[in-house]
Amino acid sequence: MSEAQLNRTSINRTGIIGGGLLLISFAMGMANPTADKADPRDRKWNLALAPQNVLGVQSCEKCHAAEIQTWKRTPHSETFLTLHRKPEAQKIADNLGITNFKNDSNCIQCHYTMGNVDSHLDAIAGVSCESCHGAAKDWIAVHNDYGGPSATREQESPEHRIKRLTASIDLGMRNPVNVYLVAQSCYRCHTVPDEKLVNIGGHNAGSLDFELVSWSQGTVRHNFVRTDGKSNAVESPARLRTLFLAGMIADLEFSMRATAMATEKATFGITSAQRTARSLERLKSAQAKVNHPVLAETIAVAQSVSLKLNNRDQLEMVAGKINEFGVRFGATVNGDELAAIDSFVPPKNKWK
Repeated sequence: MSEAQLNRTSINRTGIIGGGLLLISFAMGMANPTADKADPRDRKWNLALAPQNVLGVQSCEKCHAAEIQTWKRTPHSETFLTLHRKPEAQKIADNLGITNFKNDSNCIQCHYTMGNVDSHLDAIAGVSCESCHGAAKDWIAVHNDYGGPSATREQESPEHRIKRLTASIDLGMRNPVNVYLVAQSCYRCHTVPDEKLVNIGGHNAGSLDFELVSWSQGTVRHNFVRTDGKSNAVESPARLRTLFLAGMIADLEFSMRATAMATEKATFGITSAQRTARSLERLKSAQAKVNHPVLAETIAVAQSVSLKLNNRDQLEMVAGKINEFGVRFGATVNGDELAAIDSFVPPKNKWK
């Protein structure tokens, strides 16, 4: 059964869209120990992990050893040992009065995986498995159950797989069976949702060249479960199309959320608004090729709000609707029907 077939079957047979899936992007908990001092609207989306539910890389390694070895060679992993040594990072820290990168700083929500260590919050890894797939405590047992104590992945029935994936997502897993859940993990940080970090710290206002296919299919790609566990599979053209468009929707959602946070006409607010406008235009160009109904709804709602200061509630409301459309797109899209977008999808020689 293909991923697209599984998604459509999930909707038809389990009501996944009407159930827990739409709640996932707002049910990830908090990673920042000062979160209670922040605007509660921020905590809904940019603080992705509840540290008390983080189990650490070792909880994944038994079944995903090849994936872990790939991860260890990526900047996501290496940032744990290198970030605090970089002169540009130290300059940002000095501007913000940060003395410890890995504890109670603006750095932790995106550069580190936070966990409870000896009853206190501390960084236990760089950007790791749970940073992208959600804190595992509540869902790992369900994720590992293929139909009984002795059942293997190869023995799992299609019906059980649907049940397992649906339950895992309901419990907080950002499972790539819905590509939008993956896209959210990326854009949540690559839009740098922190006005103080940008305007006072001097941090870049997001990875402006970030694009989901080119940034996810090179160094960080880890598609071993689809093969013999040893080969790192390249995504199919259909899957690349869905990733590309899901990334466009996520860019629009999280750029708009960043714009909503802006309180002054400065680098953060201006750049976030410009990025939002740019992502909308790109989505419109893609829609001219594929004519997808969910993209049409996304574009219409995005055009209904003004990108301006002191418009936070409206911007957040629209971003929430874009989130719903993105999850629906990830659950219903059939990449085989999106070939018209192929000229837009970054080719292999552009993957990072």
